[in-house]
Amino acid sequence: MRRTYLKRDERRGVCATLLWMTSEVGELLDAVLRKDRMQIEAEVADVLAWLCSACNLLNVDLEKASLDKYSKGCPKCHRDLCTCEDM
Repeated sequence: MRRTYLKRDERRGVCATLLWMTSEVGELLDAVLRKDRMQIEAEVADVLAWLCSACNLLNVDLEKASLDKYSKGCPKCHRDLCTCEDM
């Protein structure tokens, strides 16, 4: 993502990139509600791509951030199988 899109992402900026990602999340929800498996997969890929772009702009290592927070289970109850109350 960095190699392919960083220059374009820098021109767009963080806020606009996050707005695009939010739009893609809406498209994912629409595909889920329609139970359109092919579209769900396409939209998941788009959401991930926009998240990666935002992380590049924010200088966040997505893999490290995810592992740091979630590799030991739930960050709230600290269990492998979350026992937190539903939100």
